[in-house]
Amino acid sequence: MADASRVVYNHDVAGLHRRMNRFIGEMAACASTNLSQMSAYDQERLTSYLNAVRTYTNWVVAQPQLDLPETSPRVYALEPDAVIPLVENEAIVDIIRMMELARDETVNGQSARMSSGLIKFDVTRLGAVIQKVEAFLTTYVSVVTPLDLPESSPQRPVTAPGRTGV
Repeated sequence: MADASRVVYNHDVAGLHRRMNRFIGEMAACASTNLSQMSAYDQERLTSYLNAVRTYTNWVVAQPQLDLPETSPRVYALEPDAVIPLVENEAIVDIIRMMELARDETVNGQSARMSSGLIKFDVTRLGAVIQKVEAFLTTYVSVVTPLDLPESSPQRPVTAPGRTGV
């Protein structure tokens, strides 16, 4: 459901928000959130999410600037931001924070006030954060984790999130 208090005028920015919000939610719910490591599967998923954002951004930039005098400005209400539960995995927390920054910078950037497309400064900001997440994954997460944290992990008791084994 859309949040009427958060709006943009740009359908491409609304598309980026929706995708990035979904990927943030996926990371917040991934199997590695309760561990001190990030599984190869979750790393691969994150890489695919980052590639999807980059590919969508490149597609938007490659499109011609649209002349929309009869429909601009049109308000696009954004969906509420993903709800982030308590995540024990510090690397996942860092990744979520960076992805939230990328999403929020894009939504609050100048491009959000255009009818379509992205200005180069917003593209550069978004790309820089995506590169930072990729670098974090390859130069920190895959190098340092897993960590042995016997005194501080888990930080909370195991609770059933809704799925039970047989």
